[in-house]
Amino acid sequence: MATIELTKENFDQVVSENDFILIDFWASWCGPCRQFAPVFEASSERHPDLVFAKVDTEAQQELAAAFDIRSIPTLMIVRENVAVFAQPGALPEAALEDVIGQARGLDMDEVRKSVEEAQAAEAAEGAQKA
Repeated sequence: MATIELTKENFDQVVSENDFILIDFWASWCGPCRQFAPVFEASSERHPDLVFAKVDTEAQQELAAAFDIRSIPTLMIVRENVAVFAQPGALPEAALEDVIGQARGLDMDEVRKSVEEAQAAEAAEGAQKA
């Protein structure tokens, strides 16, 4: 499957319509990004059931800023509208396959519960400081 180019205009729609998305934040001038691109593309061919997308951080600076991307390439995995993985650096093929396998194995009910608990704890901590 070919990768999708994500922009601020289509990002929300693509994420909301797909349950499992791998996002490569990259730039054309970035050597490690160019090294990672064929690994990412080959993985997209091996996993046609997943959505592989790319964000050009130069063209989509607002999107990169919204995700606090400080180093590229950065790989992010979003499952059911929850970012479950984000790591800078060009992953080798075996590591990318391992991360995909781990993300596939996540119990999303447990992930959502953990996110809700963390948000509740942050809210309680914020209320104590106020």
